[in-house]
Amino acid sequence: MVLEPLYTITVTCGNCDHLFKTSRVRPSFKKAVKTDTDFCGYYKNENPDYYVVRVCPQCGFASTENSIEKLNDHQRSEFRTKISSRWIKRDFGGHRSLEDALETYKLALLCAQCIGERDRIIASLLHHIAWLYRYQKNEEQEQRFLAHSLESYIRVYELEGVGANDARLLYLIGEINRRLGRFNDAVQWFSRVIQDKKIMDAAMIRASREQWSLLREQMMNEKLELPEEMNSL
Repeated sequence: MVLEPLYTITVTCGNCDHLFKTSRVRPSFKKAVKTDTDFCGYYKNENPDYYVVRVCPQCGFASTENSIEKLNDHQRSEFRTKISSRWIKRDFGGHRSLEDALETYKLALLCAQCIGERDRIIASLLHHIAWLYRYQKNEEQEQRFLAHSLESYIRVYELEGVGANDARLLYLIGEINRRLGRFNDAVQWFSRVIQDKKIMDAAMIRASREQWSLLREQMMNEKLELPEEMNSL
């Protein structure tokens, strides 16, 4: 028997308590054939990122497994007024195309903004939308959503500070800056990962060094003035 990449789970809607089924990709199918430097993965079979968002077919509430589990009365009221009242019943429970995935992420983003979800969740949704546009080779929209995700990631850093385990956040802020051509900002964020003695994440330190070197090369090729940090590391 050939194992299908997708399986279904049952989810309880955080807004209306409706039970619904949504698909996930089996762990054995989740190995990426290639991964970009900002963690965007490419897959031979089903892309697990297409199935991150769970959409309630009843009321349209879209969330991820890291979202708020249950809405409070104020959030329910906001969601009902701004989104649910306009929802046309649809079921995203089965196989999803890239276009379906994009629709679910945009709906999840609207829901997250409407209920005042944490910045980490919003940043991640924006970043995933940028990846979906990258798959479509729509560079203009990819850059637009990368810029929005960058703002949100920086807000996470400013509000939550950064612990020893958050090297990935600093690295991502550096890498998205680099992808947006904001080279001087990128240098500063990569330098923080490399120089902060509290950071013990060897993989992120190594990745930051690699991107820092790539950045130096890019800036020299474009005959841009190197910032001080580039001469001291």
